[in-house]
Amino acid sequence: MTHDINALLREYDRARAYTDQLWKDLSPDEVTWRPHEDSSAIGWHLGHQAHVAHFMIRNLTAAEPSPDPELDGIMDSANPEKFRGALPTVERLTAFRDTVAERVHARMGDIASGRVGAPDQLAVVANHLLLALVNHEYQHDQWIGEVRAESLGHALPPDPVSDWLTRVDGYLVCAPGA
Repeated sequence: MTHDINALLREYDRARAYTDQLWKDLSPDEVTWRPHEDSSAIGWHLGHQAHVAHFMIRNLTAAEPSPDPELDGIMDSANPEKFRGALPTVERLTAFRDTVAERVHARMGDIASGRVGAPDQLAVVANHLLLALVNHEYQHDQWIGEVRAESLGHALPPDPVSDWLTRVDGYLVCAPGA
């Protein structure tokens, strides 16, 4: 089953907006703080969310260079925490996230408008890709929210509202038609 790509982009934006509610009011020290040495900081999760979105778009729909190649190794979950390196500044993380989101929108817009080779096939890919991106965003939001509330003592924002959102195993999940 395929869904409207533009509707899925709205869900992607909703997920990103929820992520922003979880971290934008935190201090830079809170964003880069790690609960323990083998744990990732909120800032890593923010960069990782964008890193995965870039690589999925790049590898599944359009080969394009990384918007910030120096962050690729840091934000790759295949690299153990101790080998990732120092986190970038909050400003750089924000710019990275914003640039990746713009690229997601541009590529998905091209697919939705049929301005690609194999537009019907890529529409199927785009549907699954966008659902994966939204659910990956929420997957990491769960951890960010736990650290925000339990370790840093900040209240959680209300869950985003959408007919397509539910909770599974405590995680927000976008499941159109469920």
